[in-house]
Formats: sequence, structure tokens, C-alpha cells
Amino acid sequence: MAKLRSALLFLAVAVSAHADSVEKNSQSEPSAAAGLEHRHVVFENSESRDRAIVDLAIFSTKSCTLRMIDQAREPRSDLAETMERKKCLAGVNGGYFDPGYKPIGLLLVDGKTIAPLQRARLLTGVLTASSRGIQIVRIGEFSRRRTLDAAVECGPMIVDLGRRVAGLEATRAARRTFAAVGSGDRAALGFCSEVTLADLSKILTAQFASDFKIQRALNLDGGSSSGFWFKRQNGSAFSVPEQKTVRDFVGVVPR
Repeated sequence: MAKLRSALLFLAVAVSAHADSVEKNSQSEPSAAAGLEHRHVVFENSESRDRAIVDLAIFSTKSCTLRMIDQAREPRSDLAETMERKKCLAGVNGGYFDPGYKPIGLLLVDGKTIAPLQRARLLTGVLTASSRGIQIVRIGEFSRRRTLDAAVECGPMIVDLGRRVAGLEATRAARRTFAAVGSGDRAALGFCSEVTLADLSKILTAQFASDFKIQRALNLDGGSSSGFWFKRQNGSAFSVPEQKTVRDFVGVVPR
């Protein structure tokens, strides 16, 4: 993983999460776009010494929005190449797809439905972007009557109403990608090093950023599909590359 430059802001704090003590280091750096920044957060459990690294592209929905980028045909590019080519400010991999690269769940790109909404145990939420902002909604709350610019169905929900989600898988650690919305006009795309879904829910509900309290977070396609990319203010990029080719991406673009 690329090293962040020494000019980044450095913080060291301790937070309490039930019986566990979690120490964290947080670094941040700006984008060339107003209201968008990269945060690189290291969590460490003081008892087990297990570590988790989270990278977030946090932005204001007043200045930025989300765009779904579909790769329906070969050749399919990687995250970094696609973000540069599409002039995105930041991005992650998108939703689930089958071995033939057919999307699993709703995929809506530039207002056009590429794949329909599906009912499945794992598909519990939809990430949407429109002129009204960015939302994460549960399947039962989703309405196709609204005019949307972009949407991807995925899951499970990992934070809901600012709280941890009960019953999440707690034994299999893997790389994770997620989207999150906070209070006010704040939203984020994120990547986490190998953790379980239950651990990720715990991490994201810790108050690690005073200006960004996550209200809802939705798991995107994880494991070898997980990737994260952020364009720095000086034009260089911070990148955590995916380990396999994916069908689609979620990019942050100026409004």
C-alpha cells in the first residue's frame, strides 16, 4: 500500500468500544476538489493487537456526487485506469456480478437501468445518486418512481441509523468495500483491510471522525474485487488495486 506523505495531518486518539480498547491513527489529505478528502485510519485492538486499515474518500454532496461506471464488454479496465479515463476524483469497485460478468442486483447507469432489482438474502440495500443527493436505502424503502442518475443494489447493510447491524457474519475475514452516508451533506466511499463484516460494522460505528458520523453504510462487492482510488491535490493518486477484474465501479465526480 502506498505511503501517505509526511505533510498529512496526524492524529492519535483512543476510543472505547464496549470492552475493547481501540487505538487509532488517522491521516488526511485534500483533493483538488472542494469538500473532498482522503482519510487513512489505522485501528488496533489493544488486547489482541489485531489491526484494520480503513481508507475513506469523504465528500460533501453539495460539491460532489456519485457516478456508476459499467464495463459491459471486454476489454475491462482496472479501477485506476478507469478513474483516470472517466475523470473521477475518487472511486471503488461496485456491486456483485456472476462468473459471466452479469450484474447481480439493480445497476442503473446515467439514468438507464442495466440490470433490474432482485430479491435475495444478501441484497439488502441500494446506493443511489440523484439531483436530490446520495442515499442508502433498504430494499423495502426503495422506490423506482424517483428519478435517479445512478444506483447499485448490494449488501448487507453494515450500519443502520448510526448503529451496528446485528447478525452479521463474524468468522470470515476479507477485504471490504463500502459506501456510507452521514448527517447533513456528508457521504463517503471506503475500503477496509481484511476484517469480518461484524468487525467492519463495529469499526464504522466508532466515533473516529468528529465531523463524519456514519448513519448508514452498505457493503459493496468485497474480497478480491475490493479496490480504492483517490486523486490527490497535486494530481498524483493513492491507490489500493483490486485483485481481479470487475464489472462496474462507483466514482466520485464534481456536481
